[in-house]
This record gives sequence, C-alpha cells and structure tokens, in this order.
Amino acid sequence: MLSPLDYFFGLFSLDIGIDLGTANTLVSVRGKGIVINEPSFVALDKKTRRPLEVGSRAKEMWGKNPREILIVRPVRDGVISEFDVSEALLNHLIHKAHEQSWVPIPRPRVVVGIPSGVTEVEKRAVYDAAVSAGAREVYLIEEPVAAAIGAGLPVQETRGSMIVDIGGGTTEVAVFSLGGIVISRSIRVAGDEMDEDVVQYMRTKHNLLISEGQAERIKIDIGSAYPLPQERMGSVSGRNLVTGLPTRVEASSIEIRDAINGSVDIIIDTVKDALDDTPPELVADLMESGICLAGGGGQLKGLADRLTDEVNIRTWVADDAMTCVARGAGRVLEDYTNLRRLLVGLERGSTRHS
Repeated sequence: MLSPLDYFFGLFSLDIGIDLGTANTLVSVRGKGIVINEPSFVALDKKTRRPLEVGSRAKEMWGKNPREILIVRPVRDGVISEFDVSEALLNHLIHKAHEQSWVPIPRPRVVVGIPSGVTEVEKRAVYDAAVSAGAREVYLIEEPVAAAIGAGLPVQETRGSMIVDIGGGTTEVAVFSLGGIVISRSIRVAGDEMDEDVVQYMRTKHNLLISEGQAERIKIDIGSAYPLPQERMGSVSGRNLVTGLPTRVEASSIEIRDAINGSVDIIIDTVKDALDDTPPELVADLMESGICLAGGGGQLKGLADRLTDEVNIRTWVADDAMTCVARGAGRVLEDYTNLRRLLVGLERGSTRHS
C-alpha cells in the first residue's frame, strides 16, 4: 500500500519509460520525450563500493581508472548482473529526470523494458531495483513490444508487423498481431558481441590489442553489414603485441565488415528462423509492411539492405532507432487503459496496477 505522502507526491510525479540497456540507458518522460541517454556505466570506490560517477562521466573513466576506482557495467546481456550498482544507476536517472519537477522526493510510475524470455529471477531483479531507486509503481514490458510501440508499428491491429531490435547485449526479434507476440526470438548476440569481434580481429590480423571502446568507435564509424557505395578507412590505436609499444593502424570498412560478419550472420539466421515459424497469412502481411530495425545495432550501415536481400522482405530502419524502447515504454503510461495488457507480470501478482 502507498503511504498518503507517497500518494500525494505521486499525483505530481512524472511517468517515466526506461530502456535499461547493456550499453546505454535511455529515459523518456511523459509529455517531454527522451530526456536522458547515458551509457550504462557506474564508477565505484573499490573499497566501499560507493558510487562515484554514473553514466557518461563513468564511461569517460573506462580503461583510464586508477586502481582504487572500479568501473562497472551493471547490465549484461540485457539483464541485471549487479543489483546494488543497477539500483544506483536507476536512482541517478530517476532523480535526474525529476530535476525540472518541483516534487522534492520523486515517486514516479515507471515502465522498464526487459528482454523477452528472461527468467522470473531476472524480472524480479529489475522490478526490485526500480522500486529501491524510488519508483512508486513499476511495470515491466518486453523490449520488442516497447520497441514496436516506439517505432509506431500497428501491434494491436489484425495485420502482422515485425521488429528486429538490436541493442548492446541482446537482439530481439518479434512478429505481432492483435496486440500480442505471435513469434519471438531473443539471442545474446548484438552490439557488444560485434565489438568483441573487432577486438579479436585486430589482435589476430594486426597483432594489435585495442579496448572495447576503440572497437565500438571504429564499428560505428566505418562498420557495415553490406558493401558501401564508397569504402572507408579509419584509424585504431592500441598496443602492439609483438613490440609492446603504442601503435596506430589504418583499418578499412571491408576489414571491419569481415570482422563482424559472424555476428551479423547469427542475427540474420535468427530472423530467418522466426520467419520460418511465422504463419503464412502473417508472412503475406510482412511482405507488404516490411521488417523494422530498431536499437543502436539496427543502425549498422547496410544492415537493412543485407536483410532485404537475405529474406526477400523490405527492411527499414525506424526513426530515431536507438530510442524506440524508451519511447514505447513511456507511451504505455500515456495510453495505459489500451496498452496495459502488453505489460509483463511477475509471479504471485507482484506487479502493482493503478
């Protein structure tokens, strides 16, 4: 039960949608859109485990931190791996989102996106972390559902629609009709796996040890899933494994495409597998409506063209693809009566409804 004080502050608190991602956490606020987009990083005092920096400032310290500071990514493969650190991250984001509100103690309603197919323990970890961070009500929604709502797909209509949401830790594939998921796939191959592919490629081909941050940067700058109209070059800095000295190497977009091709193939095979199990009537709908790409990984250059060729269905990238989950989560609270059935409950009725 809510206390009278919580109820009073709740009347004036914000409704918040959160995409608690492996790489980035995004927050949307009702009536304001996306207000926060920060890396999912927390800097801790190694001895006391006290949070020192959160988000962008913590990521800036990644790989440069002294021994007494620990840099933690509390979300791995789309689920919470360190509860107390995730609570600190959510607490920081909720309070930051409330900076423009006069309410002294934030008590928002919160919808958090979770990967499809997570365990009850993983659901509970997200729910409890959000409650501990100050939310007065917490609801969970599967990320492909939130992404589809955020992308504007007609998930509640009879005609089928399909989304491929590629985040940092997971790729979510789902086919929708009549307000529900007909077919879904969730794999733990996404942006982080591609970054690791680049790290391994540079080690093998160039004897160069680079950081995950360097790998992510070069992937975003020149990485692609399909030949580019004009191939590009980019520089990568690291330590030469033979000499031990700092070295800078010029890499081509062809090399980076080759490096991440294995992960891209797995994602495409997952889409094919989902289509193979999709009822023929819905496949016919998808031939008309196409496949929507969302998430940061969905913006990989040439991926839409590659998928179009591979599955013979037009594939397109959602507007502002990285924010789809957060926007969709926030949209649920704006149209709660019609969209509440898309939320995910916890066992034993732990999710509270107003």
